[in-house]
Amino acid sequence: MAENLIDPTVPPSGTGCVECLNAADGWWFHLRRCAACGHVGCCDSSPGQHASHHADDTGHPYIQSFEPGEDWFWSFPDSAMASGPELAPPTSHPDDQTAPGPADRVPSNWQQLLHG
Repeated sequence: MAENLIDPTVPPSGTGCVECLNAADGWWFHLRRCAACGHVGCCDSSPGQHASHHADDTGHPYIQSFEPGEDWFWSFPDSAMASGPELAPPTSHPDDQTAPGPADRVPSNWQQLLHG
C-alpha cells in the first residue's frame, strides 16, 4: 500500500455516510472510511455506493471498514484486501448505531434494495 496515499492523522468525517445524511431519504448498509481524507461513505452493497464514488471522484484509492470490530482495508485499484496503518480514532461508527442505518430512514424492504 502506498503510504503517501493514507493520512493516519485525519479523523473520520462523522459517524455516518456524508452523502446519505445530506439526502432526505438516504440510508446505508455498511460504512467505509477513506484512508486519505477521512470521508465516511456507504459500502457498495448500499443503494448510494458513496465510498466508491468518493474514490472515483477524488482518486483516493484506499478505504477501511468503519464497522465496529473490523479493521480491514480495501484497495480500489487492486480490487483486493490491503493492509495499512492504524487510523485516527474513532475507528468505527458508535456501537449503538444501527446497520443498516440511520434507523429512522431504513425502508422496510431494505434487503431487496441492496446491490449484490
